Amino acid sequence: MKTPIFFVLSSFALALAIVATPALAQEAVPPPPSEAGFASLPGRWVRPDGGYTIIIKSVDAGGKLDASYANPNLLPFARAEAIRDGKTLTLFFELRAGGYNGSTYTLSYDPAKDILQGVYYQAVVQQKFVVYFTRVK
Repeated sequence: MKTPIFFVLSSFALALAIVATPALAQEAVPPPPSEAGFASLPGRWVRPDGGYTIIIKSVDAGGKLDASYANPNLLPFARAEAIRDGKTLTLFFELRAGGYNGSTYTLSYDPAKDILQGVYYQAVVQQKFVVYFTRVK
């Protein structure tokens, strides 16, 4: 009995598709963000104009920060995250405890100066202030 050439070629093409599919699927899925992109953030950061402190313990691959705020007592952040957009690393912190009622920091990391700089929004008085934090070494 002769096997039609069409059947053989179809079977061969199907076998190739099955073998190649996992490799193609792996290439099509973008890799998860790397923690290495946030490796410069952990540490103790102090605002020179008042001693306010941000302590960043760690950053997960998605940019969620394990961080707290001190003025001088420790307060938890309601929200703390880092976002990488190209070469810019932006951090966002929101305070709800201790009378801060939704005050926020939106800061960018400057690797050349090793500082966090940006805007503090004081929600209670509804004012914005340009601020920066230096790393405590």
